[in-house]
Amino acid sequence: SPAFPQDFFLRRSMNTVSRVIRNTGFLYMKMGITMFVSLYTTRLVLNALGVDDFGIFGMVAGVIAMLAFLNASMAAATQRFMSYAEGEGNREKQRIIFNISVVLHLAIAVVVAILLYAAAPFLFGHFLNIPEGRIFAARCVYWAMIASTVFSMLGVPYEAMLNAHENMLYFAVIGVLESFLKLGAALLVVHVLADKLILYGVLMAGISILAMTAMLVYCHRNYAECVIAPLRYWKKGVFREMGSFACWNFTVSASSMLSEYGVGIVLNHFFGVALNAAQAVAQQINGQTMAFSGTMLKALNPVISKSEGAGNRRLMLRASLSGCKFAYLLMAVFAIPLILEAPGLLGLWLHSVPAWAVLFCRLQLARTLMEQLFLSLGSAIYAEGNIRLYTLVKTGSGILFLGATYGFYSLGWPPFMMYVAAILFVTVPGGLLALSICVRRLGLSLRDFSFQVLVPCLVPSGATLAAGVALARICPQLSPVPVLFRTCLLLGAFLLFLWFFSLNARERGTLVFLLKSVCGKIQFSK
Repeated sequence: SPAFPQDFFLRRSMNTVSRVIRNTGFLYMKMGITMFVSLYTTRLVLNALGVDDFGIFGMVAGVIAMLAFLNASMAAATQRFMSYAEGEGNREKQRIIFNISVVLHLAIAVVVAILLYAAAPFLFGHFLNIPEGRIFAARCVYWAMIASTVFSMLGVPYEAMLNAHENMLYFAVIGVLESFLKLGAALLVVHVLADKLILYGVLMAGISILAMTAMLVYCHRNYAECVIAPLRYWKKGVFREMGSFACWNFTVSASSMLSEYGVGIVLNHFFGVALNAAQAVAQQINGQTMAFSGTMLKALNPVISKSEGAGNRRLMLRASLSGCKFAYLLMAVFAIPLILEAPGLLGLWLHSVPAWAVLFCRLQLARTLMEQLFLSLGSAIYAEGNIRLYTLVKTGSGILFLGATYGFYSLGWPPFMMYVAAILFVTVPGGLLALSICVRRLGLSLRDFSFQVLVPCLVPSGATLAAGVALARICPQLSPVPVLFRTCLLLGAFLLFLWFFSLNARERGTLVFLLKSVCGKIQFSK
């Protein structure tokens, strides 16, 4: 009957929403635990290692953070093909994609290992500014990170498989266990008498390898697509398509990784390890606040790819706009109070705040907030598949950012210019490019983006920033109680502005329904 398709697609849409909400809930449970454990772990490690060794670890072991970004980017690309095939309902094609992905990432892991090995003599012999007595320890951390990185790259196809199946519960369990293992490593480092930097670096690498091993074992036991037989499951057309996509994606991911990690080396070259400690603190805070949006997008991205695979471009664009909006809001609800109250909050968190850490933290958060406005547009471009222009411009902007930072420092400009360069040469061009491609090629309405993303995000942000400036003039004290009190006030103000200016009637109704459901379950359990 004519009513059947409408009823069918309504139920399908509600199932999609329920699945995204459920998976997001699993990931937020994981994040709520790991965030506090990670922040406490950072405090323990900073106190145990000291500012210099913590700066060395943040710089040398920062390669693992940058390559973790590379892994996540490659996993997202592989997950795009797997989710697309699942949207088509093609199980055989998923096995082909998995086997091709294994071969591709094995080749990438070998190339990256060779490059990192070849770069070591130059880094430690000529460029890095490390105290003479700590070079051996820094080298040990570097070799441990290489081993962990190679193993992590081999696990990318399995991470993509979990994403494609939207199995966020397993991610949550493994993430919580990994965070507690890292806490245990930090406690061990505090109490041992051995070289704390070497021990901590080896333990961090071992924990990453252990977590990836658990993912490999789980996927082979639970998913029929995880069959390593490249001679049997191989198709030249799929290989060419995935190879081209992977090469373009690897190019932009590698350039982003090298520019972000390279800027830490440039910072070290001009200013020493103390500034790397400030950068590491800023990255830690940025990573924790960005986890709120990243968690939601991890559950949403498979829906974007599956919608495109099923030929539903309208649903794909609607999901992308929702991703941009809520990625920004979920990060801003914590990032904006942190930006306003950074001096007091960093003082409460750390016994001794490294020089420049407050300004670095504020600029890094501001940059990442700007990126959230366009984040899911990149997912839409990847779902569509034609990423050549997007990756070329992103690659060029990453190289330009690194060169501009080196030029600024050579002219004697202050350390914070690396964040200014990142905003001017990476964040703004990348966002405008993604928007332009989505408008011209995917049929996105510029009016929809303006009124569904920009206005709901920027209005509560501007109002909260104005309230924060006014509040700082009324009670400027830096004692613990006023700092926490002002932070809670700003958080409440942003949530209030968000409720009235950012959420439409349907979103407010959904939120109220979910809160009533959760409260009802809690009362029933009591």
